[in-house]
Amino acid sequence: MALKKKLLQLFCISNTKDSKKKGKSIDPLWRASAPHSSLSTTENESHLDPCSSGTVSVLCVQKSEPECSSIISSLARAEHGTGSNDYMSFNQFDVVQDFSDHYYAKASPGKATKDWVKAIQSEWNLLQKSLPESVYVRVYEDRIDLLRAAIVGPAGTPYHDGLFFFDVRFPSEYPKCPPKVHYHSGGLRLNPNLYESGKVCLSLLNTWWGNGCERWGKSNSTMLQVLVSIQGLVLNDKPYFNEPGNKNTAKTVAGEKNSLAYNQTAFVLSCKTMLYSLRKPPKHFEALVARHFHEREHAILDACSDYMSGRVVGSSDASSAKYASDKCFADFNKSLMLYSEHLRAEFAANRNRLLELEREAEAEQEIVPSS
Repeated sequence: MALKKKLLQLFCISNTKDSKKKGKSIDPLWRASAPHSSLSTTENESHLDPCSSGTVSVLCVQKSEPECSSIISSLARAEHGTGSNDYMSFNQFDVVQDFSDHYYAKASPGKATKDWVKAIQSEWNLLQKSLPESVYVRVYEDRIDLLRAAIVGPAGTPYHDGLFFFDVRFPSEYPKCPPKVHYHSGGLRLNPNLYESGKVCLSLLNTWWGNGCERWGKSNSTMLQVLVSIQGLVLNDKPYFNEPGNKNTAKTVAGEKNSLAYNQTAFVLSCKTMLYSLRKPPKHFEALVARHFHEREHAILDACSDYMSGRVVGSSDASSAKYASDKCFADFNKSLMLYSEHLRAEFAANRNRLLELEREAEAEQEIVPSS
């Protein structure tokens, strides 16, 4: 029940959002507790997160009825438009073309059936209307079986202010089977559910055990539910206890100590992931990466400084919790000092790139077409 309450606060679940706009521009002052969506939850005695500790609530998203259409790319152009190069804003949902760097680009989309197309159209409609404000999605006009998502790490966790990218493929059997999801790991294991190989361990994806609505259901599971579950249940404040072998040690002295140490490592790896994203942002997310880290760079560097001073990773500024001055903290301090300096340099380079792009955009706007 405590986790359900946290998730409700995290996503500010309501039924008031019903906009058909492309999506809101990136908010430089976003908070993980601010997003609004038309999500609903139902309590369940089992857990959706394959590795979470204790009982949690399953996030259930109401599917919207698909409109009758078999030409989804035409609908995309008409309703969603095409990808924007405006570096001053970034739509939450948009349709793009180039899928060459997608993890599943070489996978055959298979035979397109009417039901398959309608199911994907329904997913697009739901994502367009109901994405939490810190989740961003791009779909592909010429490969409707592919999708890419960026999730902002929630506040109060070792993943705060990070950007985490996922490539998705809807197989030809969809929605009878779940989508395939690949995490852009950079070879790092910063969460028990997110493997170095890119595998995402989640019962909803049938990549971990589960019963009933914990697992994928063709009539009640959605891509939105997958994304919300990753953000709220996988990227949580105590990921150490996501590991099945560790969950029984929750609320014990040894378990909590190990959890604090795990969060240190997770934050360092999250910083390393930020560097990867800044240096080589995934296609169609260059604007998001540039604007997000431009707006959050001071908060990230301040957090690094505070954590090196002993403040517990993910805790609030007002928290009095401090790390013990032991070897574990010394190693963490040394690693974080190194990556914070790399981040400082990369943030400066990002500011310069952003200024260049904004100047180019202004120059293009000043060009007056000949009559």
